[in-house]
Amino acid sequence: MSKAFLPVTRISIAPIPAEERLETRWYQMFFVWFSSNMNILTFSTGTVGPAFFSLGVNESFIIIVVVDLVVCLVPAFSAVFGPKLGTRSMVQARFSWGYFGAIIPAVLNVFSLEGFLILNCIIGGQTLASLSSHLNDTLGIVIIGIITLVVTFCGYRIIHWYESIAWIPNVIAFIAILGVGYPQLRDNQSAPVSEVNIAAVLSFSSVLVASILSWCTMTADYGIYHSPAASSARIFLYTYLAFLIPSVTAHTLGAAFAAAAPNVPAWNEGFNNSSSIGGLLYSVLLPTGAFGKLLTALVALSIPSACAPTMYSFSTSFMAIAPWFAAVPRWVYIFVSEGVLIPVAIVGAEKFYTTFVDILNVIGYWSSVFSAIIITEHVLFRRASFSEDEYPIATWASRTLLPSSIPAVVAFVCGCGALVPFMSQAWYVGPVAKRGSGDVGMYVGFVVGAITYALARGFEKLWYKKMTRSDV
Repeated sequence: MSKAFLPVTRISIAPIPAEERLETRWYQMFFVWFSSNMNILTFSTGTVGPAFFSLGVNESFIIIVVVDLVVCLVPAFSAVFGPKLGTRSMVQARFSWGYFGAIIPAVLNVFSLEGFLILNCIIGGQTLASLSSHLNDTLGIVIIGIITLVVTFCGYRIIHWYESIAWIPNVIAFIAILGVGYPQLRDNQSAPVSEVNIAAVLSFSSVLVASILSWCTMTADYGIYHSPAASSARIFLYTYLAFLIPSVTAHTLGAAFAAAAPNVPAWNEGFNNSSSIGGLLYSVLLPTGAFGKLLTALVALSIPSACAPTMYSFSTSFMAIAPWFAAVPRWVYIFVSEGVLIPVAIVGAEKFYTTFVDILNVIGYWSSVFSAIIITEHVLFRRASFSEDEYPIATWASRTLLPSSIPAVVAFVCGCGALVPFMSQAWYVGPVAKRGSGDVGMYVGFVVGAITYALARGFEKLWYKKMTRSDV
């Protein structure tokens, strides 16, 4: 490795030494994720239950609360690695996936984060377009994309500052729509829906799982400059609440309004046959006049609170793929992301819910197996410790000193292979899912991935000990 290359790597993806992790404003780890989830994208995820799977509001609420309480534990767990190790998620993954094996999640994360950006830009564009006949989805998508580019370009510290205030208009807007729309929600909460079936329940829960679980591939990235002095429990609790509070709030609001919309003509018109979340939001706020327009605009313009961290991690995930990618300045990848997301979002906006469900579930499939491997490695083989003995950070770029990639790759292949019969997408429905089980691929992938990795990694360690003793 040349001397010219070292500074570039150090600035981009290399672990941050403990002496440089001096930030003690741990509340930032709350707001960065609170703002990222207290927005209209999370609201739109809640609408999927009634609008796409024909679930009633009560059934949707029960599923939302149960799923959010459990699944928010995973990104909160992942966030602890940032301050404790000073490593980004895709670098930390090398301590279970190995040097070469970690290329797999890094590549998948690049595509997944771009998928999230596309969804965010679609929703933000639709929301802006709902304000005036002179605006359309395309122009709105371009505006949201440019704002995201500017915030992300400013870097890590500006993103943290931005996230500390970006949640404010969204909280005000959610309070306002609940206040304005409550009479219609109350009168239409028992609106007739199709008969509930287990397939719809499991499929909706999978969408919720995917929307939360997929954050675990980047939550560590936004604590790498924070002091490791805080206890793991404190970091975990801040992050867990940052995900749980906005997720439950926005998911339930989305489900409630989507269930009532077909029976409220003004809302249904704005919802545009369940294809415009921004239109639904604006139609609810329409009776408040100019104040409603202002709130709708602010909600749309705050979409970068979810986009900026995603685009930033897109760039660093790209750098983690291979050393020559790390040699490219981060801003280059930001422009690459921008150049891809705007045209794809414009096309995807025409079939919103199909695009939404497909992207979220595909991300969720691989993220479930990824998180299973990370958790199993840390709990079983690193003894849930962040000590130097368990995580020799200096070896982060060593092809020989990092673990072998074989157990993780085997577990990933087995986990992904096992989930295929259980998946249900517009482009493929597995044989088990066809029998009415719904989409449970993520659950199967997580369980099979964890078990397979535990067995493969345990066998590898035993084999290594045996070979070491025989050498002696």
